[in-house]
Parts: sequence; C-alpha cells; structure tokens
Amino acid sequence: MRFDELDLEAEILDGLEDMNFREMTPVQEQTIPIILEGRDIIGCAQTGTGKTAAYTLPLLNKLLIEGNDDNVVKSVIIVPTRELAQQIDQQFQGFSYYLPVSTTVVYGGGDGKGWDVQKRGMLMGSDVVIATPGRMIAHLQNSGIDLSHVEYLILDEADRMLDMGFSDDIMRIVSFMPKERQTILFSATLPPKIRTLAKTILRNPAEVNIAISKPNEAIDQSAYICYESQKLGIIRELFAEPSGSKTIIFSSSKLKVKELAHTLKRMKLNVAAMHSDLEQVQREEVMLAFKNNKVDILVATDIVARGIDIEDIGLVINYDVPRDPEDYIHRIGRTARAAATGSAMTFVSEDEQGRFHQIEKFIERDIRKAELPEAVGEGPKYAPAESRGRGGRDGRGRNGRNAGDGQRGERGGRRRNRRGRGANGGASAEVSIVGVERQSVDAARPQAGAEDPISMAQMQPDNDHGSGRGEGNRGTRDRKRRHRGGRRHRRGNKSTEHSGSPAGSSGVGAQNE
Repeated sequence: MRFDELDLEAEILDGLEDMNFREMTPVQEQTIPIILEGRDIIGCAQTGTGKTAAYTLPLLNKLLIEGNDDNVVKSVIIVPTRELAQQIDQQFQGFSYYLPVSTTVVYGGGDGKGWDVQKRGMLMGSDVVIATPGRMIAHLQNSGIDLSHVEYLILDEADRMLDMGFSDDIMRIVSFMPKERQTILFSATLPPKIRTLAKTILRNPAEVNIAISKPNEAIDQSAYICYESQKLGIIRELFAEPSGSKTIIFSSSKLKVKELAHTLKRMKLNVAAMHSDLEQVQREEVMLAFKNNKVDILVATDIVARGIDIEDIGLVINYDVPRDPEDYIHRIGRTARAAATGSAMTFVSEDEQGRFHQIEKFIERDIRKAELPEAVGEGPKYAPAESRGRGGRDGRGRNGRNAGDGQRGERGGRRRNRRGRGANGGASAEVSIVGVERQSVDAARPQAGAEDPISMAQMQPDNDHGSGRGEGNRGTRDRKRRHRGGRRHRRGNKSTEHSGSPAGSSGVGAQNE
C-alpha cells in the first residue's frame, strides 16, 4: 500500500515524496489507518519494521489539522533512552519539514543549560514532547509543567521501559494527563506485564501483531563455534580487507568493549567505542561520526541494541552471546533495516554454547555454523548439551588445552568466503488485528529470560527523579505557525473522531523504526 492512498495532508505527502517514501511497511499499513481513526492501539512488531513512522505520521496529520491555539503541550512520547528520544526528534524534523510543528526533547545528561531549555519549551506549549520517564518526572515536580491538555500519549519500547523499572514512573506521568485521550503503545513483545499496563491506561485498544520475536528474514545469520581465545583472530581475518559497509560489534561488558576497541585501533581499524561510561556529549559525537561514515566500526554494549536507527549497517557481530534471546533479536536487528539486507555473526565459545542453543530454540531455527578462518586454527565441536557440564571458563576444551596454544579439537575447516549479505528482501509478516476490551485482556506467555543486569545498567536510563541539575537536549524547534489554528475551521466536517491529536513523523530512515 502506498502512502498517498492514506488520508494524509498534502504537506506530509510532499515531505514523504521528497524523501522517496512511497510504499508502507506492514506495520505502517496496519496501524496508521487505525490511529487516524482515533482508536487506542497496541502495536507489537520486531525491530526495523517502521514502528516510529507508524505513529509519527498520523500524529503529525492530527496536529496539522487541529492546530494549537492555546499553546499547550498536545502530545507526549515516552521512550526508555535519550538516544531513542534524539532519534525520534530527528525523524520529526524530516517528516515535518513543511509543517508548523514544534518539538521539545526532554532527557538527562549534558550541560546545565539543558534543563532550562526543556522547561521553557514545555511551558511555551510544545506540540510534541519526547521524553524519558525520569526527566519528565523531575520536570513535573520542579518546573510546573502542565499536561492537562495532552490529547495523545505514545509509549515506545514499552517492554524495555518496564524492564528498566519505569512502570511506576509511567503511571505517575499518566496521572497528570486527562483520561480522555488517545493512547498508542508499541512494544517488541507482549509479556503479561505489558498486557497489564495496556489494560490500565488504554481504552478498548486495537491490537496489531507482526512477526513477534522473530529476526528479520533479510538478515543472513551465522555463527563461529570457537574458543574464547580465537575471537580476536576471527575479527582480524574478517577485517583484513576493507568491508565497504558499517559494522557494529556488540559485547555485554563495557570493560570488554573498551579493551576490544583499543585492540582494533592498534590494528589500524577505524573504530569507536560506545558504552555507558561516556558522557552524553561524547555519546552523541560517536553516534554522529558513525552515521556520517567517519567511523567504520562501532564497538558497543547493548546501549545501542534497541531503538537506534542507523542506515547502511551491513554487518552485526556478537562478540559474545547475549544472555537473553530477545537481546539477540534486537542486536542483529540493527542491520537489514526496512527493505535492506545484512549479515549477523555470533562468536560462540564453549561456555556459551548452551546459551546460543537457547537462542536457536527461541527463534525456531538452526543458525548456520560458519567455517573458521584457517589462520585461527580449529575450534571445538558444537555440542551445547555437553557444554553445560564443562567446568572450563577460560576458553579451554574438555582436555584442558587452550586453542590459542595450538592445540586442535574438531576440524574447523577452510577459511570461509567473505561475508555475504542476505539475498532475501523483507519478511512477509502475518498481521492480526484484534479488538481488545479493556476488562478482558488475555495474558501473554512469559518473556523468555530476564534482562541482563549488566546490559540494563548500560542503557543508562534517565532515572534522576526530582533532580534539578541541568541536562542538555536538542531543545525546542519552534517553527512559524502558518496555520496555528489548524485546518478544521476550513475543512468542514473533516476532523478526527478524537479531539485533535497528533500523528508522528520520522525523518530519513523513518521506516526503520
């Protein structure tokens, strides 16, 4: 389905045309019409399917039609991390190029000027406020922010926010808003806790499920079964020649990220590290350099595994196996965004085989085992059942020999071909739309595995409740309101069922979440 088949304002369609956005993704096709109708909605879709544009485009459309005569906060988007908040703001700037729409981004970190900029933006009446929970709570406590006129509430990455302990914060923020509003909730999974939240704050929502908890079929997945001591050698062989595309290397430990980035720099590779010890300004600089092709390889913790949309990532490498299958899906989801293809490789040591096998069971497929490069020697066999009983934790096999010392186990084979890219296009998604009564929300299956405490800490949530210290943000983008009063006065009966609410937009790459 094409965007121009929707009942969107001409300015929005002009912006989409300028950015060559013509065909909708499945999640956009199924959710945008429902949001335009004014219904509450639960959207469940895998990463990289275009979720951000699915709610930003209808939000922008409603804002344009209704206007903001009273200069109040009309819509609030709550997200788990500052990186995602920044990304959504950038996407708004892209899609709203022709629109008189203002945004304010609210999150912690940065210098002392940020707090005042955020406060001023909200007090002046921003059309869209994009905020992390902790910072919004702080402003509600100290800045006199008025959310009593909010007509649209969007919760993005809701499962992640609950995993990070923001449930009480979300409910407190909602308590400052009118009950008569349109609420949109997007989540990668629908565990019972999300169902409970939806039952509490949504009204008879429609539910859209698309390819829940399954990796994008356009991702060429593979695994190297190796000793821990061989992982660095595999990296060296993979990047012996320029890759020609952006690469992210994930590790669950920020210490390992630092050490690995340092080692790769000594190999003369163009590398930058991303972890929670960096100041906010440093993190922004690293992400900007990576996006602008000034950095070829980003070594990162799970801080960038969710919700960050970066174009042209051709390869994702899991230097270690994620502790949670959901984290694996989100990590590899950084490549093959929208209709693109990409590759994902996972380094699996002996001690990690059991955990990797759980991932294979979770996604219901066997991941191809790639042949080790000849230069690194032979690796262990893949025997996840046996690996559970092994006592070695230092990269040693059953015989106690370290592969780095030249001892050989099962034959690892010849050097594999240069990494290829998945040949398939985007996955065909099964979509179900179900009206869910508020009083009778079915419980979903429990989420597989708890979140890794280390990776959760690395996400650096904005959790400084009540803090008055200054935090920087992208500020307020106030444009001259050519039609401040909106279009409903000259459009006759063409107005929304729900009192004036926004539809969000996204910038370049908006289809990719």
